[in-house]
Amino acid sequence: MGDARPGTVLTCASCGTANEDGRKFCVECGARLAATCPVCGTVNPAGAKFCGECGSSLAAAGEVALTRSATAEAPTVSGNGRQLSASGPVAERRLVSVLFVDLVGFTAASEQRDAEDTRELLSRYFELAREIVDRHGGVIEKFIGDAVMAVWGTPTAHEDDAVRAVRSALQIVEAVAGLAGGQPLEARAGVLTGEAAVTIGATGQGMVAGDLVNTASRLQSAAAPSTVLVGEATYRAASGAVSFEEAGETHLKGKESPVPAWRAIAVVARRRGEGRAAMLEPPFVGRDEELRALKDQLHATAREGKPRLVTLVGQAGIGKSRLAWELEKYLDGLVQTILWHEGRSPAYGEGISYWALAEMVRGRAGIAESDDPETARSRLADMLAQWVPDATERRWIEPRITGLLGLDDLPAEPREALFAAWRTLFERMAAQSTVLLVFWDLQWADQGLLDFIEHLLTWSRTSPIFVLAEARPDLFDRRPGWGVTVRASTSIHLEPLEDDDMRALLAGLVPGLPDEAARAIVQRAEGVPLYAVETIRMLIDRGAIGRSSDGVQYELVGDLPDLAVPETLHALIAARLDTIEPEDRALITDAAVLGLSFTIPALQA
Repeated sequence: MGDARPGTVLTCASCGTANEDGRKFCVECGARLAATCPVCGTVNPAGAKFCGECGSSLAAAGEVALTRSATAEAPTVSGNGRQLSASGPVAERRLVSVLFVDLVGFTAASEQRDAEDTRELLSRYFELAREIVDRHGGVIEKFIGDAVMAVWGTPTAHEDDAVRAVRSALQIVEAVAGLAGGQPLEARAGVLTGEAAVTIGATGQGMVAGDLVNTASRLQSAAAPSTVLVGEATYRAASGAVSFEEAGETHLKGKESPVPAWRAIAVVARRRGEGRAAMLEPPFVGRDEELRALKDQLHATAREGKPRLVTLVGQAGIGKSRLAWELEKYLDGLVQTILWHEGRSPAYGEGISYWALAEMVRGRAGIAESDDPETARSRLADMLAQWVPDATERRWIEPRITGLLGLDDLPAEPREALFAAWRTLFERMAAQSTVLLVFWDLQWADQGLLDFIEHLLTWSRTSPIFVLAEARPDLFDRRPGWGVTVRASTSIHLEPLEDDDMRALLAGLVPGLPDEAARAIVQRAEGVPLYAVETIRMLIDRGAIGRSSDGVQYELVGDLPDLAVPETLHALIAARLDTIEPEDRALITDAAVLGLSFTIPALQA
């Protein structure tokens, strides 16, 4: 073609080969070539200069590539900080993790949709994928129709690239379900880890090429809707932080031998497997919307640079701590730095003021309970020097922090002055990264701590500080107006799980649990996950449930015994009973004699 654009290439979607502009079929595999719009992802005919869907130029990428390779005189820097060669792109072999995601049945469904609606849906999908991949330190390689290809390990490698790729895949597949406004929409994904030919600094052409790319694409095609399949190397690299189940050997197009695959289930620990439960950990079920709300609120805090309060409310054992643990695992995989702090309000003793806040400061300073006062002061000084650059401000804050930690007496001054100093410390942290404060068991907090939290959220108007308060409903009995003075305050009330969710929890916790046992536990648990989990542990400890001969499933050993309250819950229930009024406790005692079902007249008698 006489007006062909020099330097532009078309990358074959089938085999990844770079073809000269103007060609209609791939010189390597013979597949029909197409140009994918870098803005909206629409596939255009080979040789097109502008996207037929959104009007964006299809020549820009190629022209940029030509300009850089011909005129660059100084080093360029990649998006994540790696210095690139001044002479242009550099080819090398690298260990990478490649992710492919596509929408299931989208092409057929698009025939029933308006073109504008289809474009809008694709735009939201591509933006969602780009956002999740960026958060986990990956790079979007390309959009191909309704498929997304992303890569980790180039131009900068991380020790947990495989984990990041699997995390991203799970999150994209989960999030896609909510993109179509209630209409069914599913995605599937494949992740492979291995060596590939990588072009560092590539623009307008494929950055990663080789058999790994083709195999990852075909692995994704073999995945069932709403699932993520990974290869053996990815499984080995990510199994410490992600739970998998074997998917068997998969026959992929173009492969002579079947490829072993694993199905990614969920993130179960922080990076390098830190925090993974040594005991039984049930699957995370029935709380996807609540977790999504927590993520959205946190990202809004970082994006807007303003404080937010989210209060998780629910009875003991309903899943508040598990929801926060899922959030912590999610944050651990992000590139963005989140300064996590946590502190618990004890249920015992009077006059224990600001205990949870003091725990947060000790954690940030690295002060252990066994540290002597001199060591604690030294570590506190180092922490303040790191986060509070102004020496005058440090001298003002330090005695108020040492008083909070019990190293000195608190200065004799109005409480507002103490609050201002403590608030300033978190504001200086927030000037560098988003600050997250998790207050556990806030129903037991002293009124002073509750006042400080509301003070912090009211006065730190331009600081990204996210407060996650975990509490039982008793908090609102003690503090009826909790959070009403905070500009951005949300309460998430956790209700008991549905029976289907409880059965899914039990099936994931104990595969092959006999139906008789499952029905009995679901009935007794009444939607409280902790009750079901502790009942299973009790039955295993007592030998009522054991592994079957295959070593994988569980089976009932003999008759199912009466399901008594597990010993691990006795103290929890007793403590709850002790908090209610004497007349209410007496009423519960009478009702317990009558059983689970009774009439009001019988109770009155």
